[in-house]
This record gives sequence, structure tokens and C-alpha cells, in this order.
Amino acid sequence: MEGNKNYAFIDGSNLYLGIRDLGWALDYKKFRDYLREKYNVEKAYLFIGNIPRYNFLYRSLQEKEYILILKPTIPNEQDELKGNVDADLVLQTMIDLNKYEKAIIVSGDGDFYSLVRYLYSNNKLLRVVAPNKKQSSFLLRSEAREKIVFLDGFKEKLEYKK
Repeated sequence: MEGNKNYAFIDGSNLYLGIRDLGWALDYKKFRDYLREKYNVEKAYLFIGNIPRYNFLYRSLQEKEYILILKPTIPNEQDELKGNVDADLVLQTMIDLNKYEKAIIVSGDGDFYSLVRYLYSNNKLLRVVAPNKKQSSFLLRSEAREKIVFLDGFKEKLEYKK
């Protein structure tokens, strides 16, 4: 177990889509347990677009001890609902900066490279956990340096089995 009082900030869409692209489904309970046991994550914020028909999913995630930050969604040009959570994740990470020892950023999105650079240079970054290496941003990997891990090889440990 690493560190004392650590928080995870999870880009829900990036995590879901990145794992889906690996060809398997994430067991969110196993993932929460993994974050707690491996990185001593006290709070796990999950940032996700709010789609009312998925309220059952949101309740299930809260039961698994995720703190949900729901963002209103709007349709994009293809009429797909989009809830861009990047700014919310960055803001919450900074609001809580003095409440945690280290942060775990769960995303492969290059939009977080400035946040990761800041956390790294201020000794507040424990890990960046990217869903898969192939789709993770070069910018993010370069800022996280040795502190990035990928979930590519964690299928046996974290896969949802029906």
C-alpha cells in the first residue's frame, strides 16, 4: 500500500471507453478495491455525464463507494450525449489539494497533462492510471514519467464476469 491519505480522480468516460477498447468490461467494485488496497485511496471521485436513464448505474457506483460528480450532458453534432468532465476533474483536484497526500488521476486523456505536470512538480502525484497504453496521450505519458501505469494487463484482476 502506498502513501497515507490519497484521493483518486477518475475520468469515467475515458476509463469506460479505454477498457471497452481492450475488449473487456471493468468490474467497478474490483477497481475500487484495487485503488484502496494498492494506493490507499480514501476517496474516489468518478466524473461522468449525467443521463437520467442511467440513474440505476449511478446508485450502483455510489454503493461501490465512488463519489459521483455528475455533469449535465448536451448532444454533439452526431446527436450523441456529451458530458465533458475535464474541467470539473481539474477543479476538484485543486479544491482538495490540501486534503490528500497524493492524487491518482485515472485517464489517458492528454487534456490532463497540465494538471499532471503541476501535481508531479509539487510532489502530489502518486500515479496516473491510464486504461490502455495505445490510446493514452503522449503528452500525458511524458508529464507523468515513471508514475504512469496502464490497465492493459489487469484483465484477470479487474474484469467484470457475469
